[in-house]
Amino acid sequence: MIILIKSILALLFFLCLLNMPYGYYELVRVIAFASFGYFAFKANQVEKSEQVFIYIALALLFQPFFKIALGRELWNIVDVVVGVGLITSLFIKKVNR
Repeated sequence: MIILIKSILALLFFLCLLNMPYGYYELVRVIAFASFGYFAFKANQVEKSEQVFIYIALALLFQPFFKIALGRELWNIVDVVVGVGLITSLFIKKVNR
C-alpha cells in the first residue's frame, strides 16, 4: 500500500511542473498532507524516528491550511526533490528487506 501511495504521490509532484489549474495544486497539497501524515504514523509504529521527523516536516510543508509562499520556481524544485526522494525511498526499502 505504501509503495502505491508513494508512487502516485511522486507522479502528482512531477505533474506539478506542468501548467495546471490552481485547484490541482490545492488537491496535491491535501493528498500530500494526508499521505505524509500516514507515512509518519507508520514509521512511528516501527520506531523509525528519523523518518517520522522527515514525514512530519513534509506534512507541515505541504499542509493545505496556511499557504507557504515559496514562488513557483522554488516550489518546482521542492516538488522534484520530494518526488525523487519518494521514488528513491522505494528502492532503498527494497534493498533493506
